Amino acid sequence: MAKNIKQWREEERPREKMLSKGCESLTSAELIAILIRSGSLSCSAVSLADEILELAEGRLEKLSRLTMEQLGRIDGIGQAKATSILAAVELGRRIASETPEAMPVINDARTTASIMIPRLYGLRHEECWVLYLNNANKLTGKEKVSHGGSSSTIFDIKTIVRKAVDRIAAGIILVHNHPSGSPLPSRCDIDETAALREAAALLDIRLLDHVIVSGNNYYSFSEGKNCYLRNNNLKDEQHESD
Repeated sequence: MAKNIKQWREEERPREKMLSKGCESLTSAELIAILIRSGSLSCSAVSLADEILELAEGRLEKLSRLTMEQLGRIDGIGQAKATSILAAVELGRRIASETPEAMPVINDARTTASIMIPRLYGLRHEECWVLYLNNANKLTGKEKVSHGGSSSTIFDIKTIVRKAVDRIAAGIILVHNHPSGSPLPSRCDIDETAALREAAALLDIRLLDHVIVSGNNYYSFSEGKNCYLRNNNLKDEQHESD
């Protein structure tokens, strides 16, 4: 009888291996084993996955063309396991057929504001977001990193830098809102921006800007001015910062 996956060393089990080393470290059989979740009485999930790949002659393209009936001929593959495999194949097919979303290039605060003002407009509490950019200043992702009250939000510098490292970001832009109606930075905003810039630089990550938005107004640390955005028409309201 084949050794059960639970008897394997923890670092060799597909799920644990994925969690510790990432999806790319797994073989195709190990990925399929995660999909089918368990093996049969006579073989482990990975051995069963090997049989599935053998049926597909070792090619994922041929795996994508297997039917429910063909998968069901393998001992240990019931309807539930076959359905999981076919669902994953269909998701892959749909991903391949999608047109990649164009990544905007962010070279100024106006572009940052046009992306984030719709998300933060009208909120009665503060939120802090980070935009991640590559070496070409193309946006590769964004996420909320903290949620505060009506007058302040605290962001964790270590968390922001760690997330940027995880995403292999070359640069980041910090964005948060002021429900008060004024986008002008507070002393705390100024101090935390300086601290984040220093912490990010230690890991060769650039803090490209910190943009504070309030309604259609926004303040850019990098440009040192307060501006107004309406229907993509930009008007300067205040130039040099204090």
